[in-house]
Amino acid sequence: MTERFFAPCPRGLEPALAAELDAQGGTYVTPADGGVGFAGALELAYRANLESRLASRILWQVAHGRYRNADELYALANAVDWGKHFAAARTLRVDVAATRSPIASLEFATLRVKDAVCDRFRADTGVRPSIDKERPDVRVHAYLTEREATLYLDTSGEALFKRGWRREADVAPLRENLAAGMLALSGWTPGTPLLDPMCGSGTIAIEAALAAADIAPGQGRTFGFQKLAWYDGPTWQRLRQRARDRTRAAPSAPSIFASDIDPRAVAQCGRNAAAAGVADWIDLSEADALSRPAPGSSGLVVANPPYGVRLGDEDTLAVFYPKLGDALKQHFAGWTACLLTGDPRLPKLIGLKPSKRTPLYNGAIECRLFRFEIVSGRPRREARAGGAAGSEC
Repeated sequence: MTERFFAPCPRGLEPALAAELDAQGGTYVTPADGGVGFAGALELAYRANLESRLASRILWQVAHGRYRNADELYALANAVDWGKHFAAARTLRVDVAATRSPIASLEFATLRVKDAVCDRFRADTGVRPSIDKERPDVRVHAYLTEREATLYLDTSGEALFKRGWRREADVAPLRENLAAGMLALSGWTPGTPLLDPMCGSGTIAIEAALAAADIAPGQGRTFGFQKLAWYDGPTWQRLRQRARDRTRAAPSAPSIFASDIDPRAVAQCGRNAAAAGVADWIDLSEADALSRPAPGSSGLVVANPPYGVRLGDEDTLAVFYPKLGDALKQHFAGWTACLLTGDPRLPKLIGLKPSKRTPLYNGAIECRLFRFEIVSGRPRREARAGGAAGSEC
């Protein structure tokens, strides 16, 4: 039986996610703003959760219909036989998102959907699920437009960018699926030399190494579908074992390079890479991005350099960006650099002309992924004094 799904993702990655889901066997793959709709058998939910590097969640559609007010939204949700999908003993959370909904309060809409689900359980079984907003067993998502409502069950549980390898809390870390999206948009393929010279906790390099090793990004975690009634343990274990069996051994000489000027960031990157099982895939070192040499004659620099979010950052970055541009021209001629930034001044200050700019969102921050083809050139006179590059992601 064909089911309908929706996979949210960071805005800007919809075409790349559509190609990924198509390769995984999805049908009727349809990019939309903020995600991709697709169809397939229920088993596809297992595969998409296990294999997707770009999706934030995999949502399974359980109802769709027209509504005009909160009572009609309640009726739509109450008409679903929720007991077919999960047990009343499961804890529940409801989330609602809307675009031009006639229901002014999202909080009230969320309450009505929650009441509809719980009332249906109580009518059918005499028991209603408990609400748990922190660590629920089951998540119901409702998306409201001006006239239509769609109800989903979340098959992922925790967001898919939480791969399970990040052992320490970072200050504003780059999300794993956004890092994977940067790699997809850069055109990088395993075997091509790749460098993140401001690696921070290592998200970009680790995502590249997971792809090079062909390690499924969801290999080390659990999923929401394991709490749903249709979960088939043996089928899931077969899929996971097939994914494990295809894992590649690390090469004798890594082609993925990561460095940072901060020794604490380098140590953290090493710990994260080990937790992800890809430490042997990454050549990790302590180095200043403004002075380190290229690790080869050609390749890709993919990085998330710092961009200003605090008072005073703009002046600091106005000095740093020109130095970064000069370092790229001095040391990386023949390379391509793909830099994600929320600072629109970067192309002008870095002194390089972008061959492509792709809008992306890092959480709520509107960014651009700038692509620069690096050719050699003289450093600016005012940038010769040098400086240090720190970590951001």
